[in-house]
Amino acid sequence: MTRLPTHLLVGALLRRVNDAGGMAVVRARGDAGGGVVLVLLEREGRAVERGLGPDGSPALVDARAVTATEPLDDYWRRRRARDPDLWVIELSAPNAETLASEALL
Repeated sequence: MTRLPTHLLVGALLRRVNDAGGMAVVRARGDAGGGVVLVLLEREGRAVERGLGPDGSPALVDARAVTATEPLDDYWRRRRARDPDLWVIELSAPNAETLASEALL
């Protein structure tokens, strides 16, 4: 199965969130074809990204340890410094994680 380029997935995510009455902001643009997408869930104070769920299927998984005390801004900036292809998208919407899952998986 061929995956869509990252820039198309991000565009779909932005549209889904905006259509749902939420707000989506691109904090950092990564590689258009294959960059990883880090989603900042503003209301929950969490960061998620595409990974594998417990059953081995694609899922959004926590990007950092649950007990992490580092502020989200510091976390994504540190990740971005190591991976310039990383996309960082901040969402503020009801059911933001569900919307991200629908667009990215």
